[in-house]
Amino acid sequence: MITMSSFHAMLVPILTGMLLLAVGFNFRDKNAGVFAMWIGMLMILATVVYKILAKLNE
Repeated sequence: MITMSSFHAMLVPILTGMLLLAVGFNFRDKNAGVFAMWIGMLMILATVVYKILAKLNE
């Protein structure tokens, strides 16, 4: 069973990544917008990879 602290530890980076993707998409014609989308995607991907590696390590 997943604990609430573990749930929040996963929820915060994913929501932050989604927010960065949304802001970056709105400013996709500027370099900062592209960078925000890049960082947002990396945050979401890193969270998923971390969870997969944690399950494989059990």
